[in-house]
Parts: sequence; structure tokens; C-alpha cells
Amino acid sequence: MVNGRNVERRTILKAAGATAATLGLAATTGCGGDGGASADGTVTIRYAWWGAEDRAQRINKTIALFEKKYPKIKVKTDFQPYLDFWKKFNTQASGGNPPDVFQNAIGFLRKYDAKNVLLDLSEQAKAGNLRMEGFRAGLEKFGEIDGKLLGVPVGSNSMALVIDKPVYARAGVKPEQGWTWDDYHAAMKKIREKTGRAGDTGPYNVMYLYDLYLRQNGKAFFTEDGLGFTEADLTDWWTKAKKGVEDGSYANQKKVAQIKPKSAVAGELAGGEFTWDNFTVRYTSEGKSEYGLAPIPTTDGKKTGQYLGSLMLSASKRTQHPKEVAQFIDFMVHDPEVAKIMGYDRGVPATQAQYDAYKPTDEVNKAIAAYEESLVEAGVLEPITPHPNGADVCEAAFLRIGEEVGLGKRSVDEAVKQFFTESKTALGS
Repeated sequence: MVNGRNVERRTILKAAGATAATLGLAATTGCGGDGGASADGTVTIRYAWWGAEDRAQRINKTIALFEKKYPKIKVKTDFQPYLDFWKKFNTQASGGNPPDVFQNAIGFLRKYDAKNVLLDLSEQAKAGNLRMEGFRAGLEKFGEIDGKLLGVPVGSNSMALVIDKPVYARAGVKPEQGWTWDDYHAAMKKIREKTGRAGDTGPYNVMYLYDLYLRQNGKAFFTEDGLGFTEADLTDWWTKAKKGVEDGSYANQKKVAQIKPKSAVAGELAGGEFTWDNFTVRYTSEGKSEYGLAPIPTTDGKKTGQYLGSLMLSASKRTQHPKEVAQFIDFMVHDPEVAKIMGYDRGVPATQAQYDAYKPTDEVNKAIAAYEESLVEAGVLEPITPHPNGADVCEAAFLRIGEEVGLGKRSVDEAVKQFFTESKTALGS
């Protein structure tokens, strides 16, 4: 799952300078996997993901464990920053040469299923090569689309409000589960008055936050075949965001842009911002303060609209080694040692076995685990909104156009019309 504001930050901060050569990774060529088996029965599968040096080092350690357990299966690796990954993958898929197994996200399942790229892993599960039990609550059916198993979750995350804890303390603001948007907006003004800092970075282009707001009000960003909201809805959202900047509740968007890739929270322009819970560690590395997680505000004091998001592992329909690919996925999502190596790099481990195997000792990751446990205990989690074919294009448009509104490059009315024009084209509606 991808948050637009943070895609850029994590690709720049963590991807800068990472190369296959410096990490000692096996180079992946334009040709496919080995096709068959070698003389001794060894097969080779290709595995690709987005990320950078730290994730690559962790993943390669897990691959070493896998190859030790399955000496007849070798794994070639390839990784890219997020945007570069999908450019390369799209080229490979269009050419009929996607990797055998790859990191995936909910916004791409229907897109590449429609292009006949994704392998339905159901048969491998039935054959016993891939276990689909033991997943944490909210993730059991995450990768199932239209009756097909197109992805297997590796970790979970959920939207949260990341806050600068000392700033909130100085302002006397204590967010609690069930607080309303009225409470939130009052808190933003109080932070501004008491600390001189904007309360929040601003919600212009945080698509998944807008999705939660819509879900709280009986709608959703996506339906199975299109957008689940109107131009009037989006006009209201962006108009309120603009007013928030004008009254100082939200940060000046030009200043936010100037300090990128650092976040406005770590850059001390805002007291908090909405993002995925497992990104908290990035704020700690960027800033000098202490950061924490606060609940999502609600419309009625009860419904947050939240769901667990997840990165997934998917397989290519063209793979010549479906059994071995399934065994690889099974190992990566169930083996306890993998969790100890990966930690929360891709979110909180998706299976209970891996969740139990990795117990964070640092305060940041402890807070992430506690936050997700609190969502289960509060009973606020719901099924994720379906993502239609073309959802990834809509998300990119929301990110870009929302930022343009914040920077004053487009009026709200112009931006809304542009977003709906691009989305209707992408969704074929």
C-alpha cells in the first residue's frame, strides 16, 4: 500500500545511491528465469521489489535462508525505487517477461490481472505449496480479487496521525480514540496559538486519508469499477484544505515543498501529519524530536473507516516454476527467522507466527505494534475499499494535482475538473 506524500520521501531518502553492485546483488538481465531446470534439477526464479539499500540487505539475508532450506531453488534479485520499479515492471509485463515473483500492492491487482499478468495462486494453496492460514485479523482475504488469489500479504499498516509529542504536550492537546473532526480542527488551531507551529502538514494529496473520510460518510474513494465520490465532494475537501492553510492550521505548502525530502513534521513546520503507521521510524531518523501515533478523527465519534493495508507478494502467470514460487512466498510470509531479519520494514508481519517471532525493543516499533493492536481492540477495522483497474493512475493524479492546489498552481475548481478528467480516462468511464 502506498501513501502519495511518502512515496517521494522514502524513494529519495532510502533509495539514493543504492545499486546492485554496492550490495552485491545478482544482476537481473532482460531475459526471463532460467526456463527449466539445470542438469542437477536446480531451478532459478526471479524476484523483484521496490525499496533501497536497507530493504535490499534485509531481503538478501532472507533469500540466503530460503536457499539453504531449498538448495534446488536459486533466486535472482532486482530492486528499484518505487516509481522506477513500476516503470520497469510495466515494460517487462508488456513484453511478456515479468519476474517470477514480485512485491505488489492493492492498487495494481486488478490492473495486472486484466492484462493477464498475475498467477492465481489458489491451485498452489490447494496443492499444499502455499499456506493461507495463520494470518492476522484483517489480512486473511487481502489478496483475493474476484475469487482469485493474486497476492499474499507480507506485512500490515494502517493510516495514523503522526505527531510531534512535545508540540502536542505544549499545546495541551491529547488526541484519543473517537475524537471528531471538530475536535481535530480545534486542536490544530490550539497548536498554532500555543506553539507558533501549524497543527498539520495539510491533507491536500493524502489519498488514503480522504478515502477514510469518505468511508466515514458512507462513500469511498474507489468502488469496484470507478470513483465513489463526486466533484462536489472533492471540491469541499480541497476548499477546506485551502482554508486551513489560510488560517494557519495547516503548513504553508511552499515551505513544505522547499524542505523536501524532509517531512514538514521533522522540519518543524507542522505538529503532525497523516501517513501510514509504520513510517514513524522515518520521522525519527529525519527529525530531532520525539514522535508518536494518534488515532484517526471521526465524523460520528465511532467510525474511523480504517482498514489494514499491506504489501504483497504476487507471481507471474508466465512463470515456469509455479510450485517453487509458491514455496518461496510461503517461506517469506510464514518463517519466523524472516520476521527477525525484516522487522517492520514492510509493515507489521502479516502472519501470527512472524508477528510473535519479532518483538521490537525500540520505542518506535513498539508504538507501531501497540497502535495496530489498539485498532483491533477498538473494533474499528473494516474490509479495504476495492481498487479498480486504473487505480494507480488515479492515485498518482491525486498526489500531483493536490500538490498543485496547495502550491497555488491551480484553483480548486480547475483541479477538481482535471482530476476527474484524468481519472475517467484511466478507469475507462
